[in-house]
Amino acid sequence: RELTVQKSSLDTYTESNKLEHKSSSDLVTPSGDMESSDEDTTPGLDDFSGLSPYERKRLKNIRENANFFASLQLSESATRLREMIKKRQPTESKRKRPRKKENEIGCRRSMRLLKVDPLGVSLPEIPAQLALIEEEKPLLPPGPLEMIPENQDDRNELFKMVLKTWTEMSKTCTENTEKGLSSIKSYKANLSGMIISGDTVRKLTKGSINSVAIHPSETRTLVAAGAKSGQIGLWDLTQQYKENGIYVFYPHSQPVGSLYFSPAHPAHLLSLSYDGTLRCGDFSSAVFEEVYRNERSSFSSFDFLTEDGSTLLVGHWDGHLSLVDRRTPGNSYENIFNSSMKKIRTVHVHPMLRQYFITAGLRDVHIYDARHLNSRGSQPLISLTEHTKSIASAYFSPVTGNRVVTTCADCKLRVFDSSCISSQIPLLTTIRHNTITGRWLTRFQAVWDPKQEDCFIVGSMAHPRRVDVFHETGKNVHSFFGECLMSVCSLNVMHPTRYILAGGNSSGRLHVFMNESC
Repeated sequence: RELTVQKSSLDTYTESNKLEHKSSSDLVTPSGDMESSDEDTTPGLDDFSGLSPYERKRLKNIRENANFFASLQLSESATRLREMIKKRQPTESKRKRPRKKENEIGCRRSMRLLKVDPLGVSLPEIPAQLALIEEEKPLLPPGPLEMIPENQDDRNELFKMVLKTWTEMSKTCTENTEKGLSSIKSYKANLSGMIISGDTVRKLTKGSINSVAIHPSETRTLVAAGAKSGQIGLWDLTQQYKENGIYVFYPHSQPVGSLYFSPAHPAHLLSLSYDGTLRCGDFSSAVFEEVYRNERSSFSSFDFLTEDGSTLLVGHWDGHLSLVDRRTPGNSYENIFNSSMKKIRTVHVHPMLRQYFITAGLRDVHIYDARHLNSRGSQPLISLTEHTKSIASAYFSPVTGNRVVTTCADCKLRVFDSSCISSQIPLLTTIRHNTITGRWLTRFQAVWDPKQEDCFIVGSMAHPRRVDVFHETGKNVHSFFGECLMSVCSLNVMHPTRYILAGGNSSGRLHVFMNESC
């Protein structure tokens, strides 16, 4: 009997599940026949009298929901919507491309990249090794090079006249700059009178300018610039036809890092290049003489160790130093020393105590004594450790050497008190100045004005473009503006006695500010 009851209950549960999954059309009954009561006695369920009250109420709710959804007629509405969408949907139309005319000229392409000559004939392939050799500029041959302008006719009459004027120019006498220190107002007034015009802006070299120099003449205005391409451009601004006063030479094969007129011979222009050569352009004889050559090491900068310019101090990119004596007959005599620096960017000799010189490198600024240099390793007398990033330059003040100005990539210009060369040099001033020139611009170098012992010049990234003059206390003395100054002048130099400023940019253009009287 118990088995019979259990089987009956199981059959009842199975039938209830089948009834739950039936379609809504089978469950539709007239709404008036459905009544609710506590005992859930629903008509049509007499055959399932064995269901529990919960199951009977559940079946009732299923029927009511089915009737409700059937009254909404959702399936018919969905069918009508599908038909309406199909009718309104536009047919896909493919966009017709215009036919290319036979005579139509297409986009221009580089014939060099297509490896064809101007006539359309394919060029033979160049081996990879030969291609690398063509990209590298070969070193120029050792010995003197004839001074022939690249942008002028060979030995034209105008250039011959320029060469004659070099022999007539005498060395300018330096005035006592301490007089200018007592009147900063007079100095500012003279700076305000310096202007720039279209006649004082010229494209001088190919590529960025890496060095600038002004001849100390009192009668002529001669400016020289060394370029990244190895060129040296010379500009004579005193010629009547100024567009004919530019002469370009190729004495080097790599960037010209330093450029100075000789302090003893006004017709000599010394240039140092990364290619490991140092030459002297003698304009009286129209020859670029080779002063020093070292193909094993790349040069970065140089300075005159003696006042007559007979001994030179050369800095190498790998941290070595060379003392070059030009008085030796034939080739210059050299001594190579190893400094404590991994890299040397600039070297500068103290103007009064010429046995001392300062070097700037990665994050180091060292002061050495030339009398104690050692080929194995030289230790500095003083190290300036206040810098946190790479240093672009470090220079003594021009007359007394009592100050040192440094340019660092941490956007700070620093002025140190070097009046006493001892174990420590105190920091006097820190000036916030944007020195981040990026990859394509030459790095800034703050340099002193030879006429004003306590003021220095530096380029600026600010708009409108300008060149700033700062006092050693950090105060801005003057800023050079002008409609013709439309680019960043990274390297700048002042005339030693006259109010003339020359600034070079990274496209080979030279900008000159000067008084109208000049």
